[in-house]
Amino acid sequence: GASDSVALVTGIPVFIPSRCTRKPYKSLYTKTTGAHTETDVRVERVYVQCLSFSADGGEGDGELSGCDCGDPLTSEDSMKVTALVISSCLAWACLGKPQFPEQEKDPYYWNSWAQRTLKNALTLQELNKNIAKNLILFLGDGMGIPTVTAARILKGQLSGHNGEETELEMDKFPYVALSKTYNTNAQVADSAGTATAYLCGVKANEGTVGVSAAAVRSQCNTTFGNEVTSILKWAKDAGKSVGIVTTTRVNHATPSAAYAHCVDRDWFSDAEMPIEAVQAGCKDIARQLFENIHNIDVIMGGGRKYMFPKNMSDVEYPGERKHMGTRKDGRNLVEEWKERVKSLRGHYVWNRKDLLALNPNNVDYLLGLFEPGDLTYDLERNVETEPSLTEMVDVAIKILRKNPRGFYLLVEGGRIDHGHHEGKAKQALHEAVEMDRAISRAGLLTSHYDTLTVITADHSHVFNFGGYTPRGNSIFGLAPMVSDVDQKPFTAILYGNGPGYKIVNGVRENVSTIDYNQNNYQAQSAVPLRMETHGGEDVAIFSKGPMAHLLHGVKEQNYIPHVMAYAACIGQNTRHCLSAESKAPALSTALPSLGVLL
Repeated sequence: GASDSVALVTGIPVFIPSRCTRKPYKSLYTKTTGAHTETDVRVERVYVQCLSFSADGGEGDGELSGCDCGDPLTSEDSMKVTALVISSCLAWACLGKPQFPEQEKDPYYWNSWAQRTLKNALTLQELNKNIAKNLILFLGDGMGIPTVTAARILKGQLSGHNGEETELEMDKFPYVALSKTYNTNAQVADSAGTATAYLCGVKANEGTVGVSAAAVRSQCNTTFGNEVTSILKWAKDAGKSVGIVTTTRVNHATPSAAYAHCVDRDWFSDAEMPIEAVQAGCKDIARQLFENIHNIDVIMGGGRKYMFPKNMSDVEYPGERKHMGTRKDGRNLVEEWKERVKSLRGHYVWNRKDLLALNPNNVDYLLGLFEPGDLTYDLERNVETEPSLTEMVDVAIKILRKNPRGFYLLVEGGRIDHGHHEGKAKQALHEAVEMDRAISRAGLLTSHYDTLTVITADHSHVFNFGGYTPRGNSIFGLAPMVSDVDQKPFTAILYGNGPGYKIVNGVRENVSTIDYNQNNYQAQSAVPLRMETHGGEDVAIFSKGPMAHLLHGVKEQNYIPHVMAYAACIGQNTRHCLSAESKAPALSTALPSLGVLL
């Protein structure tokens, strides 16, 4: 507080860096006496006071300024502030004091940590130039850098820590780069054009998958001749096993670019296509999943209804119309697939129990469709019927790794994106934490000596968090101040636009009057939109394993599959591998000659 007789309502100090403002900073204070403690809720009169700042914008002398801060709050307003006092004090009482570990006061703690980090960094001077037997791409849909940071804090807080010092699995990867995400025709990208970039190696127009920028969205006749193939196909052609695991529909934008060539990402089945496009010979994405690349070894995710004839009842939700089959052509793509692989140790599953009952050693082909549409959010997942992303990745790798030539696996944490679009930051961040668990599991099942693992995002979102929150503040909690414009509290997490824009009685909604910790709370946004939008800034690329050092600096997004192909000697990047092999016989013939000379 500014003096012994004045205490901050939240019970904690607020420090305003010099870069913030030169204007008097308004904060709520309450008069106290020796009979009242900082956490006493018997607030009789609450005044709005002001802190003064020096001329250069820094902190003042700590005394209350004499600026005119208005009249005492009304009785009704006092009651609201009292409620805020109670919630704030309880929150900070739970966190305890000090707000950071005692060891962090000692310079030795930070110096020794930095020295250990330096020692590890020095080992990276010996580059891993092995040929990558296995390739894994983890794609966090919409996982911009603010989402990564917030997920890191959440992961730590879920374990009872402050969170900021926590390490995500991706944080442990030795190489980090930035990816420029724009589409050929869009400054702020969509998931289809970006998927074509990081899977097929060429930038494309928004809304299109597996076709070059010469193709025009929704114009069927621009498909033919403009198809581009993906690294999944390059790997399959090289004799590797390949797999797709996603928390969205298996025919959604991200996974579809791995196998489909479609000028409209929304053509999930023929029911979503214009009749003219069907008549012109264009294929829906679900159909292409089974026809374009012969026998993708592992496919897991949602999207069941797009595989079955129109009005066919769903196995999990019988009689529910919205979950019924959609196909107008009457085909049952699942039964067709089962017939094709019945003699090849192929298995179809639609629930978690059947998936986990499989012995991966006895499975060569797997199709798992666990929901009619997208999988449910991890926070709401039915653990009896729906597997987690980690569980799907575990099974996928155990099946794919049996191939002596290795494998390529695409893993998408797709509902990070959906959570953000709906303004539901809690859902989005828990999805990101679950993907981090899957990354950890993949690391335990593979080796960085022969497996190149890459983690990136297709684009970001207009999501962020701030407000000078103190160390250990709940990532979903309030900022430790109120607005100096409307005198209302606000959560640290905010969106630039989206459905969280709320006006009540002509003013911004008071978040202290609602439960902002609920799973589906929609964080406040600056601009009202039914769905929040993507963000246009660069996203991170984390990598480890053979040739991971080639992912460095700031790169175009379509560079990613070229590096992965080069590391594995597949696709157009094989010359250096043949060169390396040609040196081996020369060395073997030289050794006997050397023996004769000796």
